Amino acid sequence: MIQVDVIETSELGDRSYIAHDGRSAVVIDPQRDIDRVLELLERKGLTCKLVLETHIHNDYVTGGYELARLTGAVYGVNRDDEVSFERHPITDGDVLTAGDIRVRVLATPGHTDTHLAYVVEDAIAFTGGSLLFGSVGRTDLVDPARTVELTHAQYRSAHRLAHELADEVQVMPTHGFGSFCSAGAATGGSASTIGEQKQQNDALLETDENAFVQRLVAGLTAYPAYYVHMGVRNRQGPGPVDLSVAEPVQAEELHRRIAAGEWVVDLRDRTAYAAGHLAGTVSFDLGGPFTTYLGWLMPWGAPLTLIGESQEQIAEAQRQLVRIGIDRPDATAFGAISAFTDKPETYRKAGFAELAEAEVVLDVRRDDERAASHIPGSAHVPLHRLLTELDTLPPGELWVHCVSGYRSSIAAGLLRRAGRDVVWVADDYANAVSAGLTRETA
Repeated sequence: MIQVDVIETSELGDRSYIAHDGRSAVVIDPQRDIDRVLELLERKGLTCKLVLETHIHNDYVTGGYELARLTGAVYGVNRDDEVSFERHPITDGDVLTAGDIRVRVLATPGHTDTHLAYVVEDAIAFTGGSLLFGSVGRTDLVDPARTVELTHAQYRSAHRLAHELADEVQVMPTHGFGSFCSAGAATGGSASTIGEQKQQNDALLETDENAFVQRLVAGLTAYPAYYVHMGVRNRQGPGPVDLSVAEPVQAEELHRRIAAGEWVVDLRDRTAYAAGHLAGTVSFDLGGPFTTYLGWLMPWGAPLTLIGESQEQIAEAQRQLVRIGIDRPDATAFGAISAFTDKPETYRKAGFAELAEAEVVLDVRRDDERAASHIPGSAHVPLHRLLTELDTLPPGELWVHCVSGYRSSIAAGLLRRAGRDVVWVADDYANAVSAGLTRETA
């Protein structure tokens, strides 16, 4: 009887899997911090025989290369992927074994050209970024000019899986749990089957391939800028990571780094940041999708300093950052803000009920969110474009909002660092809707 253990990486909306028979294990799409995998293998007394990649990931750095090296497992990667390391080249139709476990390889291009799915014992399909719960993986990450071509391929891959696999086969995707790698309307949930997907998946419900392609392409939204670096890194064979926390620097060094224009990131709760922070820092609350937005906004390779409440908070941030290829911060510091400054900077926190006081309302949601609903008269710059469009913002105090308050907290910190007066709208956009402050698109 094949069992599957799920290793969740909720911060990136992804999952890794360990399929095993109680003795031998197959690991699919492991994240970079493989200590989680190794701990589970040891605890269950499993021997890792196979490490498999569904694709050379766009949204994170793989731990597959290092896991295979440490365990001596066979590392299966599509033979058509141009990589700089030795691997077991696999292709459509291959059958692999791990102990008594039989794994069939299916080509499922679309999310990437060389995407593969793995069917274990004709009972479980590990579908990576192809067939997700309710939707499919996005198709514009390889080359925007080829998006239509790859969307056609994605549609056919989804239908291939639905046609060739029995309704009772379990579907276990890597993406689609909040990941920017998903496209369409994901249904959520923790489990599904091919039969269930036939009843609820956008790609399988649509019988007109051209109509599906047009709809998916039209619905694609912005994705994190750091994605462009991930595939390149994975083709090189990412090595081990050092998750130990470096010795903290003192206040004088923090001030020097801020004066030099470096990124000094405060990981504390966003409400605590608004109530008092070291001037010149920026807020990326570790309790939200911290990695996604820091990796998106910070210039790639720029010096990075992390400030946290504790050493444990710094350690958690480092773990999350290695998953997107930021291997070590340049400096760290932790403790109360009073240890770093006797004049903490603050800004006001408000709700939508107080919006009548606002001089300028700034919406930092994405273009598609703005198109569906907005506050009349508000300015709009999506968060991921804020730093390049600072000069376009209207003068005056900026009341910054998003949907939940997370993105607007990042924007408020960035704007404050740029010298703007801000009010952080720490409120749910649904409250603006219910108060009649918004205009909905028909």
